[in-house]
Amino acid sequence: MMMNGNKEPLMKRIVLCCSAGMSTSLVVTKMEKTAVERGLDLKIYAIPEQNLRDELEQHGSDIQAVLLGPQVRFKLAENKKLTDEHQIPIAVIDSVAYGTLNGAKVLDQALSLVI
Repeated sequence: MMMNGNKEPLMKRIVLCCSAGMSTSLVVTKMEKTAVERGLDLKIYAIPEQNLRDELEQHGSDIQAVLLGPQVRFKLAENKKLTDEHQIPIAVIDSVAYGTLNGAKVLDQALSLVI
């Protein structure tokens, strides 16, 4: 397991970005449940899209993938420039999976970016 400067184990993260960080929290909850069921040790959370730059600067070495909520899909090109600097894959969440709160499908989408 990798360690950071504080000798604490690094937590692998999946970050979801949406317009305010609110609507995506339900998807995050479903993704977390699926991750636990699969025995995956991941920190999955949502942030407002405008906070992505700071998040990458603080936790870029831990972030495995970034997913944008369908409501901010128009920000993909702009945010891809940021994630490319950290060599982190980014994609827009499948709108059907998002709309139906299919946490397993969204988690699979995130993991497919990493593999």
